[in-house]
Amino acid sequence: MSAPSAPPGELTVVKCGGTAGVDADAVCADVAELVRAGQRVLLVHGGSADIATLGDRLGVPQRRMVTDDGMDTRYTDPATLEVVVLALAGAVKPRLVAALARAGVDAVGLTGLDAGLLRARRTAAHRAVVDGRRMVLRDNHGGRLIGVRVDLLRTLLAAGAVPVVSPPALGEDGGPVNVDADRAAAALAAALDARTLVLLTGAPGVLADPGDERSVLGRYAVPATGLPPGVGRGMAMKLVAAREAALGGVGRVLIADGRREGPVRAALAGAATEITTRSADA
Repeated sequence: MSAPSAPPGELTVVKCGGTAGVDADAVCADVAELVRAGQRVLLVHGGSADIATLGDRLGVPQRRMVTDDGMDTRYTDPATLEVVVLALAGAVKPRLVAALARAGVDAVGLTGLDAGLLRARRTAAHRAVVDGRRMVLRDNHGGRLIGVRVDLLRTLLAAGAVPVVSPPALGEDGGPVNVDADRAAAALAAALDARTLVLLTGAPGVLADPGDERSVLGRYAVPATGLPPGVGRGMAMKLVAAREAALGGVGRVLIADGRREGPVRAALAGAATEITTRSADA
């Protein structure tokens, strides 16, 4: 594997996707290599596969909703919120922290609740399509990020540790709010002045043909507003997050394959789709 292109000391934010195909152990081993090379790394994670598995075990159905702006996201009712917190903080995060420890890296697991790292506003009531039915939701505990607190993260990074961060965020009412992990990674990368954000997923990058993994694009220009056309809903959310990171000042935003060996260094070396933004009149 060629050396990563970010200079020593630069911050790289890595988002480890939560789909079953992403190799979390390979991600952690690669993060450890970057740390040993003198780079600072923040690891952000989701956990959709673990959330679904735990939901099945506890008899809590996992439901999706499509909001009026076209976003496909998790319908987080009170029972689902419990599952999300248990899965992310109780299963995925300890697994990642342990994998980093085995690789010789000091890691600290945190949710957005800890020290108010991620702050969000819960959407009290809004219209959405759930299971094909349009309805007004009043029990959804999902929301939008409204702020990031970085002083604790800067302290950990300066000490050579790898912070491992996930939702939920801290709501204005002091309760947990589920937020999208890709968008959380983008917000953290922007707030920490990261050089690079790497969004690892179960695909080699953005595909010209969503059904053909050989059609991966070297670059993709995200439209200035709205959902990107011609991609699946899961990739559309990643592209929205990538746009937010780019507009927030992150130098390089990459979407890359989390299923391969050395996924982070491969992405930094060019095996990824680099995301740019285009103006509204382009």
